[in-house]
Amino acid sequence: MRGFMDWLMDPKRRGPMLVTPAILLLFVMNIFPLMWSFGLSFFHYKASSMKPPRFAGLYYYEKVLTDPVVWERFQTTALIVSLSVLVQMIIGFALAILFSKKFPMRREILMLILTPMMLSFVAVGVFFKLFYEPTFGLISQAFMVFTGEPLALLATKWGAILGIVIADAWMWTPFVMLLVLAGLVSVPNYLYEAAEIDRASTWERFKTVTFPYVKGLLLLALLFRTIETFKLFDVVYIITAGGPGSSTETIAVYVYRMAFQFFKTSQSSALSYILLFVVIVLTNLYLYFVNRREQEA
Repeated sequence: MRGFMDWLMDPKRRGPMLVTPAILLLFVMNIFPLMWSFGLSFFHYKASSMKPPRFAGLYYYEKVLTDPVVWERFQTTALIVSLSVLVQMIIGFALAILFSKKFPMRREILMLILTPMMLSFVAVGVFFKLFYEPTFGLISQAFMVFTGEPLALLATKWGAILGIVIADAWMWTPFVMLLVLAGLVSVPNYLYEAAEIDRASTWERFKTVTFPYVKGLLLLALLFRTIETFKLFDVVYIITAGGPGSSTETIAVYVYRMAFQFFKTSQSSALSYILLFVVIVLTNLYLYFVNRREQEA
């Protein structure tokens, strides 16, 4: 036993011994479930059935890619992602410009604006669901003051999409603002002083001095928010549950329904990996454009 402990505590093995538990945990919690679910996408298998898996090849990938419902959910997801990310980029950029200046209570207001980003998805979803409630929600009550009628925002497709976009933008606009603000505060003052000597207009100063410093961070924010919004599930499920009808059912909500409500385990696994493939393609497109810009610069 003493010989084994001496071998184990040898300084040459101390480093690998320290990282081994973390690697084992990573394998058990992340890598093994990923490999298992990827394997299931090639088999006939239902989690609610006791039957053993049977090999199906690419059957479920073909089934998912030829399913018009899946493409409809992709369109809904793309619409919500486009609107939500656009709102976040515009408002986040405007807030970053505002907070790059000094004004009274700047730090306190900044902390308040950052608060939504620290909340859980469930808390934000429940908060906005109550906010949009037609009988006692604040939005409906404010609408009733002017029209005398309550507002059921989530009763229509576009109202429900608007509600989801507002909730997601409220939560993640501060993230965009922080990234852009980091770029804005890094701009050297002497560049603005030189532009002022050259009598450059406000637009010219923004185009030639400010924007080059923030464009990389803007692209990074665009990538992060596009990927995260593409996977949006919690807020959508809590606020609308995919309704009215299926008008706001994103691809993540559809995967959840297939896996845990209809127990189409193999089909949901195949769709999940197609979703992962889309995210990887988006990431590589971003890296391609960033590298191309750097080479041109």
